[in-house]
Amino acid sequence: MNSIIQVRGLTRRYVDVMAVNDLSFDIEPGCVVGFVGANGAGKTTTMRIMATLDMPSSGSIRICGFDAVNFPSEVRRRIGWMPDAYGTYEYMTVYEYLDFFGRAFGFKGRDRKGRIEEVMEFTDLIGIAGRQMNQLSKGMGQRLCLGRTLINDPDVLILDEPAAGLDPKARMDLIRLIRLLAKDGKTIFISSHILSELGEMCDTMLFIDHGRLVHHGSAESLTQQQGDDVIVAVQVIGDEQLLYEWAMLHPGVRMLDEVNGGARLVFDSSNPEDLAAHLRKMVNDGLRVTEFHRELRRLEDAFVSILSSKGPPPLPMEGAS
Repeated sequence: MNSIIQVRGLTRRYVDVMAVNDLSFDIEPGCVVGFVGANGAGKTTTMRIMATLDMPSSGSIRICGFDAVNFPSEVRRRIGWMPDAYGTYEYMTVYEYLDFFGRAFGFKGRDRKGRIEEVMEFTDLIGIAGRQMNQLSKGMGQRLCLGRTLINDPDVLILDEPAAGLDPKARMDLIRLIRLLAKDGKTIFISSHILSELGEMCDTMLFIDHGRLVHHGSAESLTQQQGDDVIVAVQVIGDEQLLYEWAMLHPGVRMLDEVNGGARLVFDSSNPEDLAAHLRKMVNDGLRVTEFHRELRRLEDAFVSILSSKGPPPLPMEGAS
């Protein structure tokens, strides 16, 4: 099967900043891809180049077989781009906004009206078709932006932080729509800081750091325990600070993070006998333990672990362009 997105040696430099650094990956048709990285890692720059809104310093991107630099019009016909923020127009209604983009994509007459109605029904915008854009809530605005993205019925959707700033209900509504699009066979390339939600939706995850690819694989593979260590959730009665101090004083144990009433600890051995010994030691040392159970790694844990193992990026050579 041919890749629907093919990135090869993609580099983007801004004066003395390397935003994207020799990035390469392939995405198969129909995949939902989570694109993950810290702020400034190069996610938005990569996605803007994919959407033909920026030019690479070197390397290439092909979408649906077309080079994004040499054939931008062909790529634009086949993608839907949802930026992390979009402009609103004070006196333009929801319907007028979608109608403008329908005209821009060349839809005419009944075809345009029908397509707009299909998109509005899918994104639950029919009830607010006459509302002015500046009167929309954040969630309504995101559904409208998604609707605009779908007007041309694209093969590939590129969504930059679509759930940012949404309340829980609006976030759930947006995730439901994305899942429906995935079931319809769309290839979806989506960035988000909410890794747990990406794990539920995505077939594969791309992690980048300082513009470099540091992981490409399934969410399931990331949540499996790595090596011999194991994560254990511990809850105690009383002062949880005593638990934190206990973990710092015992070899083979380290704090992963603090939680209400306890902590998530990493033990350097997953052997049941070793874990039982740690639990006995906690109790004998006066900790009143109410819960002690193994956990899968969270995607956030995997992300931090991967970044830590890769180390800082190499410094650019003096005089490099």
